Amino acid sequence: MTTSTSSESSPAAPLLDVQALVVAVRRRRRFWCSVGLVGLLAGGSVAVLKPPPPTAVTKVLVAHQEDQPNDPGTLIRTDVALLQTTRIADQALRTLKSSEKPEDFMQEYVGLGLTNNLLQITVTGDTDAEAVARAKALAQAFVADHVRRIQEAATAESKALLDQRDRLQDELAQVNKAIGDGSQRSGPTAASDLESLFARRAELTSSISDFTQRASEARIGTPQLVAGTQIVDDPRVLAHSLPRTAATDAGIGLVLGLVLGLALAAVGSVVADRPVLRREIASNLGASVITELPRRSVRPWRRRRVRVARERLVTSLARTARGSAEPVSLLELGCARSTSGLALDLAGALTADGPVVVVDGLPGPQLAKRRRKPGDVTVVGGESAAAVPHQDRRIGVGSVAPGTAWTDLRYLGTRTVLVVRAGHGSTAWLHTVARQLADQRIAVVGVVLIDPDPRDRTDGTLWDGPHTAARAQSERAARQNGTDRWRAEQLPMRATRFPDSDQEAR
Repeated sequence: MTTSTSSESSPAAPLLDVQALVVAVRRRRRFWCSVGLVGLLAGGSVAVLKPPPPTAVTKVLVAHQEDQPNDPGTLIRTDVALLQTTRIADQALRTLKSSEKPEDFMQEYVGLGLTNNLLQITVTGDTDAEAVARAKALAQAFVADHVRRIQEAATAESKALLDQRDRLQDELAQVNKAIGDGSQRSGPTAASDLESLFARRAELTSSISDFTQRASEARIGTPQLVAGTQIVDDPRVLAHSLPRTAATDAGIGLVLGLVLGLALAAVGSVVADRPVLRREIASNLGASVITELPRRSVRPWRRRRVRVARERLVTSLARTARGSAEPVSLLELGCARSTSGLALDLAGALTADGPVVVVDGLPGPQLAKRRRKPGDVTVVGGESAAAVPHQDRRIGVGSVAPGTAWTDLRYLGTRTVLVVRAGHGSTAWLHTVARQLADQRIAVVGVVLIDPDPRDRTDGTLWDGPHTAARAQSERAARQNGTDRWRAEQLPMRATRFPDSDQEAR
């Protein structure tokens, strides 16, 4: 005797399904590719419509008194910061005899420390000649300011040393005077005082000589620093290549556009919450995905594949319709044109078994305004469905899109095949469709997935439905008894997982 066991509790759903997010973003590749293309065109257009202004560059060798081999670049960064000051900008404008404000001029040049002692100055102007003149005036103003600061520092240091020497000389004069006065005295105390005064005079003389030498060295070091600070590369105009600039700007625009497009696609996919994977669509609709149909493509190498897949789908649906004692309907969600075409193909496949009538319940003109050709199946509106002869087979076509009259769906057929386009309906709406069909006691045979993701490897089969064998026996018994009424208590058909081990059977 076999008893059913309680199913294990399913693990909690992740906060963000990375696989679904990747698939959703990949399906929106037209969007983010379009944004990337817009960025590419915008970058190229900027280079053409707004070319860079004439630019001149010069290089200045800067000598520092505090230069050290292990300097991390602090001194040259200080020079770059000093270059961006109104004092130097004002001096350069005075040389150019320009009335431009120093604050505005500072926005048109930039300094860059190439090494610890090499400064590069880049200046823009209205013309090439103006850019070169600005670069030269700015470099000269910086060199003059740097030399002035070096000289002022050397002068201040020398003055401080000489002032200290003068104070020591005054003290030496006092010591010499004390020695002259003490030499006139006699006695042991006077001899001791004279000895200390002589020692002090020798110390002061040595200090005075040292300060004098240091002051001289401070003055001698300044010319070396002044000569070391000079313009080593005369101002020259930078060559401008329009194709290279356009290619660079276009590449930057392409990268920024792709990043922005991918970000918007990812955020939009998360916010919209539109299932794309088979397992999500099957789980939300409560019905298994029985087959798939790719979107019709104009590419020649894909037409045969789409045609074969469509023929297989029509054959499968015809087999389902022949084996059903109740009318079968096709209900679309986001793919009215594909559903109407499938209904006509299905009706054409069933014509060999007898008269077939397609009941059009679609809100659009897909079937109502089509051009009828000789030999086409009969198409009637939903209001004329009651007048269809009882012996004719009916194929209902309807929609479960927002705004559907749910109570009218049962007149199209009590058994239905949902034709759903992947990524069209939200999770909440798929739940609404499943709940409304259950309330109307419409059995869902399965789901036909339109435009599936070609890289989707998830399972669209539900394994928790009723026993398919019992379902088939009930339907066969109903046909043998001549009953055309489907039992309302039957649930939508789902695949069932049978026990594959002795433990599960027990």
